[in-house]
Amino acid sequence: MVIACKEIAQEIENDLRSRTAKLRSHGSVPKLVTILLGTAPEQLSFVKIKQHLAEKLNIEFECIHIPEVPTFSIFLKKLDDVAYDPTSTGIIVQHPLPVGYDHDKMYRHMSVAQDIEGHKPGSPFVFPLALSALTGLKYVLTRTNGGSNDANVGTHDAPGDAIVDFQKDASFFAKHLLGKNVVIAGRGVTGGGPIAAALDKIGADYTITHSQTVDPDEVYKKADVIITATGKHIITSKNIKDGVILLNVGLRKCDGKLRGDYEEEDI
Repeated sequence: MVIACKEIAQEIENDLRSRTAKLRSHGSVPKLVTILLGTAPEQLSFVKIKQHLAEKLNIEFECIHIPEVPTFSIFLKKLDDVAYDPTSTGIIVQHPLPVGYDHDKMYRHMSVAQDIEGHKPGSPFVFPLALSALTGLKYVLTRTNGGSNDANVGTHDAPGDAIVDFQKDASFFAKHLLGKNVVIAGRGVTGGGPIAAALDKIGADYTITHSQTVDPDEVYKKADVIITATGKHIITSKNIKDGVILLNVGLRKCDGKLRGDYEEEDI
């Protein structure tokens, strides 16, 4: 089974476009401000993706690009300018952050509503990458092992039924992940870390592998679910078992192309 990612993404896009139109009809204009530090080409491409989607959804977009990375204190003053601007309804600081930047202190300079990636403690938002991983997982679980009998699940020919409502679906995941060996590869602040935090909120058990893990292949071979977020080619057909659910959210460059943490053709 291959997850219908494009179809699910289109369903999400349609919903967001409708919600944006409703906001504008009530005089509220959503605006996303992205702050990019440095000149890493992959980060520039990620910002362009955000801009392209914002334009499609009729969301105002501003990119504040600071090629020469400032000291943390100077950066915080620039961040305050954005955060105190009432038109800035959502703020994303593009990761990874420069060495010496205080992650938690930075997010304290935004309101809970502006921190749309859910980094602040007590945030009502769930990190987007975690939501995407859970959506992919829900898509598979509702189409195997009798998961489609759950009350929150629609028909199999409607990929939109896999879109996660975090509050409503917590019990679904707690039920269908019970007894499963879930592995998260990677623990970065924009990858495995927030995915693990989302599973914590659900109450699901999992194992994290990272660069210091001893013999990670043995961990992967026993896994029922593997969520990869390393940006490295770590999974092959030889270190997984038949029937494993594979979800990739890592990105790496190979021969000038973006690839995941495994080669689908090989798997």
